[in-house]
Amino acid sequence: MARTTGSTSVETGQRLRRAAVSLFARHGYAAVSMRQIAAETGVQVGALYNHTTDKQSLLFDLLSDHMDDLMAALDQVVLPADPVLALEAFTRFHLRYHAERPDAVFIAYMELRNLTPENFMQVESQRRAYEARLEEILRRGKAGGVMHVADVKLACLAIIALLTGVTTWFRPAGRLSQAEVEDIYWDMTRRLVDA
Repeated sequence: MARTTGSTSVETGQRLRRAAVSLFARHGYAAVSMRQIAAETGVQVGALYNHTTDKQSLLFDLLSDHMDDLMAALDQVVLPADPVLALEAFTRFHLRYHAERPDAVFIAYMELRNLTPENFMQVESQRRAYEARLEEILRRGKAGGVMHVADVKLACLAIIALLTGVTTWFRPAGRLSQAEVEDIYWDMTRRLVDA
């Protein structure tokens, strides 16, 4: 199949990424071929290689870019000096950001195991940088006596797992609104650190 008339290389690259995210989320990275991604994108298989070296590079780019976008979005959030208010802002940000991208979030967490060791180390480093932002809030809260956590790192990982898990079940047309989910999850997060 030839490139769609009037489409540009940038548009094709964007379609490739959307197709890969959708297919990896539905079937898993290992079960998806470049041929399937090409069919979903609407191009010949050979044309994919104008946009990515191979399937591993594509997965790495998707996961790395996801973490870059997450950090860039967090950088736009004003986290108050008060650690409890900062934790609430972080909680609500994380829930909103992830609820808007369930497929990307799913592969960002579930497909780490399919990265080469070098690529895994890079994405893991990006993940640690994100976690460090939450850890810093928890450390300030603990030092100020407004949060009680036995282990900051463990509390950080528990909070991120709790918040990210929302993407597996939340649907905008579901029983609870986004705002209601945020309120409930903020209450659970607050209680987790005894804030």
